[in-house]
Amino acid sequence: MRESIILPTYNERVNIGALIREILEKVNPAEVIVVDDDSPDRTWEVVRDFGDPRVRLIRRINERGLTSAINEGISASKGDAVVWMDCDFSMPPAVIPELLGAVEEYDIAIGSRYIGNAKDDRDSLRERIGSWMINRLARFLLDSSINDYTSGFIAARKNVFKSGSGSETDLRGDYGEYCIDFLYRAKRKGFTIKEIPYICVTRRHGESKTATSLFKYIKRGMSYISTILKLRFSRS
Repeated sequence: MRESIILPTYNERVNIGALIREILEKVNPAEVIVVDDDSPDRTWEVVRDFGDPRVRLIRRINERGLTSAINEGISASKGDAVVWMDCDFSMPPAVIPELLGAVEEYDIAIGSRYIGNAKDDRDSLRERIGSWMINRLARFLLDSSINDYTSGFIAARKNVFKSGSGSETDLRGDYGEYCIDFLYRAKRKGFTIKEIPYICVTRRHGESKTATSLFKYIKRGMSYISTILKLRFSRS
């Protein structure tokens, strides 16, 4: 199975070069696609000058957003499977081979913080508690067989995105809520899902893109809750 690794970036210049190198050491992908939202720190410049034919750059000048960046990467990908992840080293590249191994048997593999010997080991207590609460709510109201609805560390067969709406760009939502929506709808469509445990750590360098103030964090959490409720009571 040929795979495409999709890396959505915004101001990750200090991380992106090392991350790409580590990914290429752990797995020999068909391609690594970096989708950069014209980062002010010129992340795209590092990728442009990387010097490996497997590394592709999509520099978006007039568009922003995590979900749309992943969608664009999926649409542009050539692999039979796609993997996407954060670009701050909170998600270890060493887990990618396990995710890809799982999608040889399952349709989707989730890097999970809430099964087996997994752990959410980020420094921020607020982020750890917030993620745990949102996932508990999602498990209670949606499908309890999924433990990490907000993972964002996903591998999936490409055909997953060609069903239902008929579009490859089948992710919906503004930020992390896209993952709740995607996983729940995929489960309802009958796709098989496997969770792979990993330890999530604090980003290596740079600033978090997650809501930085308490007000913004609560606002983001309400968006997650709204997504869960819409899915729970949707008839489609």
